[in-house]
Amino acid sequence: MKKNISWKKIKFFLMLHWIKILLAILGIALGTGLIMLLTAGIKAWNNAGSFMKQSQLAVIPLQLFMQLVMSIVFGVVYTFLWYYLLFKKGGQGFTQQKKKMIKGEDVAIKWDDVVGMEEAKQEALEVVKLIKDRAELQRIGGKILRGILMIGPPGCGKTYLAKAMATESNIPFISMSGSEFVEMFVGVGASRIRSLFKQARDLASMEGGCIIFIDEIDAVGAQRSADSGMGGQTEFNTTLNQLLVEMDGLKDKDLNVVLIGATNAPLYFLDQALLRPGRFDRIIHVGLPGLEDREKLFEYYLKKVKYDSSLNIPRLARRAVQKSPADISNLVRESALLAVRNSKTNVTIKEINEAMDRIELGVKRNIKLGPHEKEMTAYHEAGHAIVAYLLNPTDDVMKASIIPRAGTLGVVYHVPREEIHNYDREKLLAEIKVCLGSYAAEKIKYNTTTTGVDEDFRQALNYAHDMVWRWGMGNTGILGNYARLISQPSAWSRGSNSSIISEKVKEQLDKDTQEILEKCLKEVEELLLKERPILERFAKELVDKQELDYDEIEIIFKEFNKARPDSANY
Repeated sequence: MKKNISWKKIKFFLMLHWIKILLAILGIALGTGLIMLLTAGIKAWNNAGSFMKQSQLAVIPLQLFMQLVMSIVFGVVYTFLWYYLLFKKGGQGFTQQKKKMIKGEDVAIKWDDVVGMEEAKQEALEVVKLIKDRAELQRIGGKILRGILMIGPPGCGKTYLAKAMATESNIPFISMSGSEFVEMFVGVGASRIRSLFKQARDLASMEGGCIIFIDEIDAVGAQRSADSGMGGQTEFNTTLNQLLVEMDGLKDKDLNVVLIGATNAPLYFLDQALLRPGRFDRIIHVGLPGLEDREKLFEYYLKKVKYDSSLNIPRLARRAVQKSPADISNLVRESALLAVRNSKTNVTIKEINEAMDRIELGVKRNIKLGPHEKEMTAYHEAGHAIVAYLLNPTDDVMKASIIPRAGTLGVVYHVPREEIHNYDREKLLAEIKVCLGSYAAEKIKYNTTTTGVDEDFRQALNYAHDMVWRWGMGNTGILGNYARLISQPSAWSRGSNSSIISEKVKEQLDKDTQEILEKCLKEVEELLLKERPILERFAKELVDKQELDYDEIEIIFKEFNKARPDSANY
């Protein structure tokens, strides 16, 4: 078996480098010929007469100079032509992909290094087993998967998982980005696709298999459309067509070549021909990690640094809702940098909290607020915090601060206790009320409001607008996703910009949106007037301490005998 593999490698080496070998043989033959001619010339010179020697010596310097110049020019031209015309495969060096193959064992991403995506790992492990041993599949007449598409938010480990598959399979791995194929010249991308798959097939025939990984495949795999006249769309379509042909061409020979694509774009963005069975046979959704996966991620990344054993990893995982593996890795890395800056020997909860604040809320700015502006900011954030605590039972209020960060003068940081995958009407109304808490608090305390509610109003309006225009949650009960139709011309509009939605329906939808905002604001004002003592106490604590963490916030509400409503009954 080893002899057979060695012979395959020798044959493959000769197939790839036969031009270099031929040139080397020609060079040796040319050098030998020159030496023989030089030897014969010396013998002839020794046998010549004195007059002939003197006449030859007179012209030898000029001849040697001209021969030296011609040799240099010929050598440069000869080397340039052979290198770029032959070594670059027929003058197509501009169109060839430049990526080198990486051996599976050199990728250095082990299977155990992939944490926080157990479901995706199970899907990928099945493919790995088929790559390593196809005999069992062929015994029942099955065929190996030719294409795997990984889809999910950025930072969730799609590239990491593909590298682990290459390591586990122990076969060559070629990684490229979709943007590397498309150029301004028509045909360049298609030629690079052909070159990539030819390299993969050659490696598969020699090494027993090959994995092609194309990251951000939506750059080359988006839906085809007509060209606008400049040729750019033609190049894009040609590249995609060649990719489709090459994926079908894998069936011509039983080669163990697997294409793995990764994208952050939704499925409908990709061309349907790319998604059909026989090309991308399996779609693996790599989503954000759940609570248990986040605990494993914190344990994995904290092992890489020295940390305080008193760190409550389950609590960290609960606070890191909707964080990707890349976010958690960055959080631990930032904590380690802060520990070094603070001259600490290990990472403590203080560095973790500070790192999370820097990432989530931004870096602290050195802005000095006047007493009045500082107090107004405190009431602004107190309104957010009280409404979030009492009217949004699915969230925990983790921090309230009036320290300027990024583009804000203060912030209230609240996160869901657990993942929420589908918002109901009550949850959306609670989010609107939290946004309007700042406006109501300023109005109650000062009978005026500030420009600080700009972002709060934007978020509240977005929630209310989507409730009415997209999800049929308005008071009048108008149903339909009108947001999709707002820019779509009607069939009888003859290409004009007139919308399918009538002006009467638009007015009613806008009225329903405003009614939701007004009703939510009324409830928030009633709550803050009722809980005015908590509002005053919370604002005073913010002015004195500037920041309140989770435990300090809980103490304030417990002093007033306020308990959070049960989210299960909300």
